[in-house]
Amino acid sequence: MKIENCKLEIANCANRTILRHEHVRHEHDRIARRLRNSICNLQFSFFNFQFSIFILALCTLLFAPCSNALAQTIVDKTVASVTNGARATPDLITHSDLVWQLALEPERALADPPSSKDLNEALKTLEDQLLIVQEARKLPIAETAEGHKDFEKAVTDMLNDLVRRFGSRERLQERMNHVGLTSEQLDAILRDRVTIERYLDFRFRAFAIATPKEISDRYQKLYGAARNSGKIVPTLDEARDRLEEEVKNEKIAVEIDNFVDSLRDQPGTEIVVLNPV
Repeated sequence: MKIENCKLEIANCANRTILRHEHVRHEHDRIARRLRNSICNLQFSFFNFQFSIFILALCTLLFAPCSNALAQTIVDKTVASVTNGARATPDLITHSDLVWQLALEPERALADPPSSKDLNEALKTLEDQLLIVQEARKLPIAETAEGHKDFEKAVTDMLNDLVRRFGSRERLQERMNHVGLTSEQLDAILRDRVTIERYLDFRFRAFAIATPKEISDRYQKLYGAARNSGKIVPTLDEARDRLEEEVKNEKIAVEIDNFVDSLRDQPGTEIVVLNPV
């Protein structure tokens, strides 16, 4: 009996040991599964993190050029520099200056883009204007309230004349908008033109004369053949003032052309074309 009881006890102990090992094995399996799941989750999270970094880098590469393009300021191209040697820094002519010069000529058809021929014509005009402005700077300026008022009136009159030549203010504004010319920039252009006009008046107009013979010769050239044709023609006295003004203006134009040529040739003058148009 004792032997049988002992065998039974040994059997029960073995069963408990087996059950305990089974429990331990299941527990190990459960822990292993959790560990594998944790590793998988960690790997997935790390993959997501790497993927996010890749997407962020890709977006940076894709949008960086756009951001740079938006942040950049478009710099106008310098076409030429002009100096008469009187100042350390030359005056510059930009591509926009050329386009604006063309746009402010009412009789000129505005091509988009302007032709090389038109741009070079504008460049020559602006070179001449700058040489005259540089000469005008040499003269002392009388800073008086009356002088300032007179200058402002001359600028306004020139603007009104420009509007008249275009036919309307709306037409002028349309041209300005087309080439990106602001009212402030137009004002600066007109101020330079008034300065040029006044300097040339001071330099040439006050000394221009039309002799009686020149006026008579001009009258004969215009109306001589028509006097005996039955057509109504003005008399010499009636046409005198207009003919005198025409003769004087022609003389002034020749004097100005010669003057600008002399400015180009004088020592110290340097015109450098940096970017041909």
